[in-house]
Amino acid sequence: MRKDWIFSFHLFHLMLLLPFVLLLAYGEEGFCSLHTDGEDCQSLPLYWKVTNPTLSPSHLQDLPGFTRSVYKRDHALITPESHVFSPLPDWTNTLAAYLITPVMGSHFAMFLAKMEETSKSALPPKDVERFLFVVQGSAILSNGSGTSHRLLVDSYAYLPPNFDHSLECHSAATLVVIERRYLNLESHMPEPIVGSTNMQPLLETPGEVFELRKLLPTSASYDFNIHIMDFQPGEFLNVKEVHYNQHGLLLLEGQGIYRLGDSWYPVQAGDAIWMAPFVPQWYAALGKNPSRYLLYKDVNRNPL
Repeated sequence: MRKDWIFSFHLFHLMLLLPFVLLLAYGEEGFCSLHTDGEDCQSLPLYWKVTNPTLSPSHLQDLPGFTRSVYKRDHALITPESHVFSPLPDWTNTLAAYLITPVMGSHFAMFLAKMEETSKSALPPKDVERFLFVVQGSAILSNGSGTSHRLLVDSYAYLPPNFDHSLECHSAATLVVIERRYLNLESHMPEPIVGSTNMQPLLETPGEVFELRKLLPTSASYDFNIHIMDFQPGEFLNVKEVHYNQHGLLLLEGQGIYRLGDSWYPVQAGDAIWMAPFVPQWYAALGKNPSRYLLYKDVNRNPL
């Protein structure tokens, strides 16, 4: 009984401390600074902060070399002020910033693709599957048979390995792209998928308070899934997760605190996170606005 009381006491004081940690790290304005024309965060387009992030707290903007990005053996936090965009090989009029790659220790890659007017994608390498998610603008996805889909903000597509397709833009667009080498499973073959987040049902989350949508089927044909997770301010994960699955995360909206290993990181929309297998992880949403993040998770395969 005494141990439970001590744990509750420390947790209560930790939650009291978190807002002050954010205040010290990010200044009085917090993460959601006003738009230049006076608009507040509620009136901006969906995922506006991903492509127009707060690059650094106001009191540190003149500090040379400042970045919130961190890379460690079992996790990484990649923040917008440290993005490096360069031409994406074989794509036309497209710049990319790689956020997660296998040199970190991951078995997948995640990058932001900024497509300009008259831009076009290239195919991924042989046996590599691809997932696309639009955070700004729109793009036209076509397959080898001539069928096309217009992908708007919050739309996505899954393209199986060796599937003939192309993505074209007639005006600027920004996409999150995830690629990995497909792990074959006998008698199973994934199908291409096109959808949008708001068309996916909310799923049960026993013991948790967040809202969950899965963008891909849960069948064995798919070796990863993409989760969209929504938190109201003050909500947090009840489970302190430690598991064999890898994660790639992009915070789409809101702000909060992410625990990775023994470190606690203030995070905001536009931040990307890589989580290696078995790194302790936990999230709490803070601030005045809801949080939403896109989460990659490998599934349906034996870890051996």
